[in-house]
Amino acid sequence: MATDYDAPRRDEVDLGEDSLEELKARRTDSQSGAVDVDETEVAESFELPGADLADEELTVKVLPMQQDEFRCARCFLVHHRSQLAYERNGELICTECA
Repeated sequence: MATDYDAPRRDEVDLGEDSLEELKARRTDSQSGAVDVDETEVAESFELPGADLADEELTVKVLPMQQDEFRCARCFLVHHRSQLAYERNGELICTECA
């Protein structure tokens, strides 16, 4: 059962004032498990693998590789020169792949 921690707490005096019918109704409501969620709204937020995204447009600005960067010969990612582990036969290897 979900607990609303922001709701004001009731002390023992307030609890004694509830009628038996109110307590039974509250118990059946909490045990029903009914949740008011629109299934179509939830389903629209999910992206399915293999979905047709042909009409989607990417808005990412691509920068060319800078002078202080290199492309790792193993993972093919662009790293800063401080991530260079070693160079072998002209191939630059990053610290993650080393």
